[in-house]
Amino acid sequence: MKRPLLAIVLLSCLIPTPAMAASTITNGGFESNGATQTPTGWTTSGTAAADFTESGGRSGSFRLTHWSASAYSVRTTQTLTGVANGNFTLTVYVRNGGGQSSIYAGLEGCGSGDKRTAVPVTPDWLKIVVSTTVSGGSCTAVLSSTAAAGNWASFDDVSFTSGSATLSIKGADVSSLAKSEVKGGVYIGLDGVQRDALTILRNAGANYARLKVWVNPADGFNDKAHVLAMASRAKALGMKILIDFHYSDSWADPGKQNKPAAWASMSFTQLRTAVYNHTFDVLNALKAQGTTADMVQIGNELNDGMLWEDGRASTHFSQLAQLLNQGYAAAKAVSSTTLVALHLANGATNSLYRWFFDLCVSNGVNYDVIGASYYPYWHGTLAAMQANLADVRSRYGKPVYLAETAYPFTTGNDDGEGNLVTAATPYAGYPATEDGQFRLFRDVMSVVQAVGGLGVYYWEPTWTAVTGNGWDPTNPSSANEWENQALFDFSNRATDGLAAYNHQ
Repeated sequence: MKRPLLAIVLLSCLIPTPAMAASTITNGGFESNGATQTPTGWTTSGTAAADFTESGGRSGSFRLTHWSASAYSVRTTQTLTGVANGNFTLTVYVRNGGGQSSIYAGLEGCGSGDKRTAVPVTPDWLKIVVSTTVSGGSCTAVLSSTAAAGNWASFDDVSFTSGSATLSIKGADVSSLAKSEVKGGVYIGLDGVQRDALTILRNAGANYARLKVWVNPADGFNDKAHVLAMASRAKALGMKILIDFHYSDSWADPGKQNKPAAWASMSFTQLRTAVYNHTFDVLNALKAQGTTADMVQIGNELNDGMLWEDGRASTHFSQLAQLLNQGYAAAKAVSSTTLVALHLANGATNSLYRWFFDLCVSNGVNYDVIGASYYPYWHGTLAAMQANLADVRSRYGKPVYLAETAYPFTTGNDDGEGNLVTAATPYAGYPATEDGQFRLFRDVMSVVQAVGGLGVYYWEPTWTAVTGNGWDPTNPSSANEWENQALFDFSNRATDGLAAYNHQ
């Protein structure tokens, strides 16, 4: 791996902006007074009785809790003075049972506008961050809850440090969009105006387009030609692109990694060459038209490898390693600055990631970035996902990102085909409503931001129910089981979930 190049590419998103030493939070662990109504260093406003410390801290013996037997609104604040000009980040660990009408950590009065990060619904300790630019010498840390009777939230291990935590990737997988448009799909933005879907996404804050590529798909979409066309549109809007190689004629995921028909009878040596040539061909064509890929995934959801059986991870990892290295070599031959990612599903399952990437290390697999799919209704808690990303980022020394996430805005159905997710509350604290979708997407981005992740891609926000644009590329009558998780509703209007792009 060419570490100097990678370091330059990632410099702006991974290295905190330097600033002079700042005042620090007093009693950030809420240990000074034990169980008390008035923790040292902090000021309470609002419903004072709802603000207290109690036993059960994250790292020490105590924590700050907001709770009351009646409805309450309370703010716990601490003003820092003598703060040097520059970028700073407030870090807070949080737990809560949900139900609050408003709950956040914030930085106020710092000279650059108030900044807030909403507290996700999480019964387990979770890290969140808030970044700001200080210009006036002081800054106030705020822990705030407005809640109904019995709602609880706890805070601990609060710190204020120099540097800025931001997401460089706010992405959208729009692989189905070209087919949707051909079949009659239309899109209406948050402003009520019908526009090109990519423009709507860009205007909402999305800055990366993820595009899957199949080798010889039956319906002719998601092939090289369509990827090139969509890449041109995205780059013209100022977006970057990630190319997601499936190395198949159809879906590749943990349950199926089928070879393209044209590669089915190849020897392993021929297969290695085919991976290199296909990867080089697509990426070189992108470069030739002036839309060089910014990131590339060699394979999709590689839990058990790709191109089965030759590249099955559980039985032929040494061969999988060779295939992955062929894809890496092809990508770098086209552009040394293109980041190469390896992507697994089950983004909250740390044992899977350690098993796979430990084998990558022992088998000499080359890659730059680690990607994960995380669907909260399938894969586990926000806290477990955050812990996994933090662990693999530290253990393997690679940047991390979420390659896929999504959430339903309704339990309804728009095409007669059963939806994949139908529960009224698929993940605790987040109902299948537009508000629930907005909060879940916002909070997933916040969780990734807090561990220094590169960013998040929403999977298929434009895959609305359009006749002919179904799951099966071999069957034009197949329907879509995803339309209740798009970021456009059954009237083709943007859901509230689209606004989450601009909340990180």
